[in-house]
Amino acid sequence: MKTITKKIIYILLFVVASTGALFAQTTKPAAGVSGVLLDENGKPMDYATVSLLKAQDSTIVKGTLSSESGSYIFDHINAGTYIIKASVVGYQKAASKVFTVTAGSPVITVPAIKLLPASQSLNTVTVTATKPLIEHKVDRTVMNVENSVLAAGNSAMDILERAPGVSVDKDDNISLQGKQGVTVMINDKLTYLSATQLATLLRSTDGNTISSIELITNPSAKYDAAGNSGIINIKLKKNKQAGTNGSVTLGGGYGSYGKDDETLSLNHKEGNLNIFGTFSHDDNKRSQNIGIKRTTTDTGKTTYFNQVTEMPQVNHNNSYRLGADYDISSKNTIGFVASGYFDGENDYNETHTYIGKSFAEVDSSLHTVSLIHQTYHDIALNLNDSWKIDTAGQQLSADLDYSSFRNGSIAGYTTDFSLPDGSVQHPEAFLGNITPSNIDIRTAKVDYSDPLGKSLKFETGLKFSDVKTDNNLLQTMDENSPYISNNRFVYDEKIDAGYINFNKDYKNFSVQVGLRGEYTQSSAVGDSSNVVQNIPRHYFDLFPSLFLDRTINDKNEINFSYSRRIDRPQYDNLNPFVYHLDPYTYQKGNPYLKPQYTQNFQFNYTYNKNITLSLGYSRTTDVITQIPGTDPTTKVSFVTQENLQVQNSYNVNLYAPYTVAKWWEGNVNITGFYLGFKSNGLEGSNLNDGQAAYQVRATETFTPLKGYKLEVSTDYQSALVYGLFNVKPQYSTDAGISHSFDDKKLNIKFSVSDIFNTRTNDVTSNYANNNLDITQKRETRIARLTLTYNFGNNKIKARQHQSGADEEKNRVKGAN
Repeated sequence: MKTITKKIIYILLFVVASTGALFAQTTKPAAGVSGVLLDENGKPMDYATVSLLKAQDSTIVKGTLSSESGSYIFDHINAGTYIIKASVVGYQKAASKVFTVTAGSPVITVPAIKLLPASQSLNTVTVTATKPLIEHKVDRTVMNVENSVLAAGNSAMDILERAPGVSVDKDDNISLQGKQGVTVMINDKLTYLSATQLATLLRSTDGNTISSIELITNPSAKYDAAGNSGIINIKLKKNKQAGTNGSVTLGGGYGSYGKDDETLSLNHKEGNLNIFGTFSHDDNKRSQNIGIKRTTTDTGKTTYFNQVTEMPQVNHNNSYRLGADYDISSKNTIGFVASGYFDGENDYNETHTYIGKSFAEVDSSLHTVSLIHQTYHDIALNLNDSWKIDTAGQQLSADLDYSSFRNGSIAGYTTDFSLPDGSVQHPEAFLGNITPSNIDIRTAKVDYSDPLGKSLKFETGLKFSDVKTDNNLLQTMDENSPYISNNRFVYDEKIDAGYINFNKDYKNFSVQVGLRGEYTQSSAVGDSSNVVQNIPRHYFDLFPSLFLDRTINDKNEINFSYSRRIDRPQYDNLNPFVYHLDPYTYQKGNPYLKPQYTQNFQFNYTYNKNITLSLGYSRTTDVITQIPGTDPTTKVSFVTQENLQVQNSYNVNLYAPYTVAKWWEGNVNITGFYLGFKSNGLEGSNLNDGQAAYQVRATETFTPLKGYKLEVSTDYQSALVYGLFNVKPQYSTDAGISHSFDDKKLNIKFSVSDIFNTRTNDVTSNYANNNLDITQKRETRIARLTLTYNFGNNKIKARQHQSGADEEKNRVKGAN
């Protein structure tokens, strides 16, 4: 089956690519336009922005950069009248005279264009640009955190919790517009991590290294099909300024405990070589309190449990990123990146469990102390190549990736039982766990794009991934006895994928249609108490996508999108190991989980290119959901994962930026949604539950004085239903102020998150025999002071590749 399906994908891609190439070859060739740019001394002007415009309305047809010899060329130009415009930082803009291209004419040579200095004394110019904190584009929402006051000193997870439409629950599961199943990418690359491991990665990623966060609710076939609620793409900073430069960031904070963070970034660009590196360290002790009230009923008798847990946590995080880009030519760039982290975490959990005939009438209790030491080590290597085949936009890119995660945990649990007569017993005085976990990820992909004419674009690509996780659980009941391996779980997953995309532009209408195929083979092998279970799976899926965009006039635009997506079970959700909070509470995985599938529909209306209204509907089958359970005999409560039958989601989103005054700008993002769940025969009952909910986030930016910037952000999420859990409202307000000194080399930021200390994660569950009331309060009110100093050459010479061709550079894979 594997061989057949792979051959089908390859043949399909080859036929489509061959058809596209044949179409391009048999189409009547269009003319070419070439020329040269000179400076005031008649020498070649290299790396200037060159644009080909229609003479009639100055519409940009194509853009490129001049070569080292000052030359440029545009291929496949249709008949018409045109002009050439050239620009570069530090020089006046220049334009050619109007010229005419006729059908079948040879390459037209435009007379040399001379660019003159904007000022005789201007040798260098500092390039600065200010983007709004929130940008809403046709296919995604972008949160520009690079210069945000609220990002200073925070981790990637902290920043993500403040993104529009994003929420993070008590177990670090990320939701977008109320739906779980988000795929998180970093620099356009999948992380392939479980929720716990992803949370570790995001908490060890310094917010000062992030450029922007992209929220893509309905991705095209070019992206992996994983993620039923969409993709969150975290873009890291990438400095490409000339010469040697860098920055040092020092920060400190205080909530319940003190914190510190430090980041050093260096960049060197000389000629065709660009070398960059970043190292970050932080120490973070934080508090967390959890309360769980639950009841169990057996033969008409109800027992009440009231658990109160203090969970202070100490993290020492270290992350790094080193890389280099080399321009083999003006069209071909190769790059190498090595990144990773090495973190340590110490948890001291103290749980008091009160047991009785009611919450007020207690007859016995438990006192459990757990000491947990965890280590996380990751290294990721990437080799990439990007080749701009011609100026018409034909491009080929390739990536090879390898990631290795080595995680470990050593835990010791001590429990005292206080009986009704006042005596104390130690039936399980000590329980020790050692849980090493190894993950290896290998991926390879290639992407090709080709404009098959002025208004038609073809894209195709292949991707192969191989993921293996190896987990072991060693236990002992005696502090002085050896640890014995009781469980081992190995999961191996291979995915072969290919996609095709066609994009056709008409006068006021565009269509994009895509198809992605993914063949998955996985094997889950568990060895528990000498009983081996092997759960193999093989399946092939097609994921179509469709995007329609209609420009009604200058102020009104509508678009419609559809895609089919998949969510495979997270690795830790498949792992059947049991992890205890105390003798009466634990969580475990489910190796029999199936993937869930989602059909996504979305309609968008944009007014005046900034106010956007979106309507969406999605239907998910075999919904992977957290399910609480209770054994009525032992009265032990647990949490695991199950597949529910159906989830229906309806959502509406309104995004509106506004300007109150020259010094006051803001935006509001309002999301309303309904989540409904249905599943028959779940724990002996039929589930049919749902609730309408909404989320509001408003951000205000003030610049009352030159050099000062004040940001205030407020968000509110109403109560909602997710699976068997009722989530209570959440709300918070953040604020920060920044000021720059020494020609913007030194920047100071002060911020306070959750000023009123109102953010909590509280849920209840009342289904079948489960009655839970969970309250969780993390350390959310934190004051931070951050200083950043930029050093070295922060000015861009007038004749550098970075002189302003933003549109053209964004065509190159990985460019920021």
